[in-house]
Amino acid sequence: MSRLLKLLAVVLAITLVAASCGDDDDAAEPAAPADEAPAETAAPADDEAPATTAAADDVVETQGCDHTFHVITHGDSGVFWSVVEVAVADAAAAIGCDVVYFGSNNDALAQAQEIEAAVASGSSGIAISLADPAGVSDAAAGVVAAGIPLYTLNSGVNNYKDLGAVTHVGQTEVVAGNGAGERFNALGATHVLCARQEQSNVALEERCEGLAETFNGDVTSEFVGLDANPDEQQNSIAAILQADPSIDGVLGVGPNLPLRALAAGEQAGRELVIGGFDLSGDLIDAIEAGDVAFTVDQQQYLQGYLPVVLMYLQATNQNTAGGGLPILTGPGFVDTANASVVKALVQQGTR
Repeated sequence: MSRLLKLLAVVLAITLVAASCGDDDDAAEPAAPADEAPAETAAPADDEAPATTAAADDVVETQGCDHTFHVITHGDSGVFWSVVEVAVADAAAAIGCDVVYFGSNNDALAQAQEIEAAVASGSSGIAISLADPAGVSDAAAGVVAAGIPLYTLNSGVNNYKDLGAVTHVGQTEVVAGNGAGERFNALGATHVLCARQEQSNVALEERCEGLAETFNGDVTSEFVGLDANPDEQQNSIAAILQADPSIDGVLGVGPNLPLRALAAGEQAGRELVIGGFDLSGDLIDAIEAGDVAFTVDQQQYLQGYLPVVLMYLQATNQNTAGGGLPILTGPGFVDTANASVVKALVQQGTR
């Protein structure tokens, strides 16, 4: 019981922080669940360099637990999702149970098949991302039909209630986009390109929609290529800049696109106000150098850690959290004021 009490204390403390969207700097107000996801945050979101094939199952081996839990996402092994995997492993060690992690590399069919396999295995709890609700919802409904607790993370804040999930752990993407719009207003931009690295991720689209809601100028939202093709991204952004001289800002809705925008601006001979989403070592360096103004942080470590602990507490102590509302992990902001502190955590793999 001592372990349960400790985990309950951790969940309560982190939930209170998450519910207030706490981070290292200014935080937008938490929104009602009608907003968004994924996305990172809709939440989401969704966000790093897709690999060419689905990732293999990663089973964290532990001792002394009769339960096996599954975390099945659309993620890859890039700078965003690698932090989620670290968090899942840390949570597995904390609860002393086997946890199977699977990232489908944005392949909804592979993700759905893995969800179905987890149901067939008799999983004690399944947490999934919902970047592609149309491709994954049927499999997710099968989790609930089998009587297995379902949680959503990162992407899914618009859909988790309809699916019967216990709660959603992630960022409200429209609100995150709202915060980015307010930042661009303060920085004096007048026309922002909202650059997206995935075409079918609703969380990324909602980030751009949120930007448009609060930004006082014009917003152009465009898919500029996958993270796996950085040259294509840079060239696409440069072409858009050359075609429209009025664009003076770029919001990259992932951690790689701000760097592509920086290079594209140099290629096009343009000075830009640049913002991003999520974290990477290179992005933090660019913020420290003053080349990128800010990034929105959805604290993806929480998105990997909390669902595992929540599934364990439900399976072993019949606890549920959220009260019908999502557990928010962001948005927060990283800029020059706090970049050096966050940088050390990025380097250790937990931010």
